Amino acid sequence: MRRTQIGWADGRAAAAIRSAGPADLAALSDFFAGLSSRTRYLRFFGPVTPGAALLRSLAGCADTIDAVVAVRGGVIIGHAMAADRTDPRGTRVTDIGVVVADAWQGRGLGAALMRAVITGAQVRGVALLEMDVLGHNRQVLEMITSHWPAACVERSPDCVSIRIRLPQRSSNPRLIEPDLATG
Repeated sequence: MRRTQIGWADGRAAAAIRSAGPADLAALSDFFAGLSSRTRYLRFFGPVTPGAALLRSLAGCADTIDAVVAVRGGVIIGHAMAADRTDPRGTRVTDIGVVVADAWQGRGLGAALMRAVITGAQVRGVALLEMDVLGHNRQVLEMITSHWPAACVERSPDCVSIRIRLPQRSSNPRLIEPDLATG
């Protein structure tokens, strides 16, 4: 199980980012139920409270899903997942989703969760990262475009679809995409 400690320069309490699994089902249920309707809407494109089947996916119970959680004091405060597939041309692609508890938003936790799932995707040989973001979710769209100015962005009436080519995994496991490493 991978585990990363994160902290903030201003002395705020650290959180741990670790792999999620079946043992986290109840805690994930509590985490998602505790999110505001707005936050759930931004993550799931609707005010969804995950049921049992979706919770199993969010916990990474399927072979094609990598899921991580940010934990502080034994409580989940953030979640990210990457769902892998192979496109028709044979390219390994992952679709990611990230959500942070309302009280923890704007503190860099979302970027730390993104680093964790991107690093995992690179280890698995994923070449292309995909994200769908609601068009009015300016905070997330600005974060993505600031880290990846060359991202392919397609707008539709429903959402903004973003595709990012991932660099090949370095032989140094501490090196990831340079501009996300600082965010």
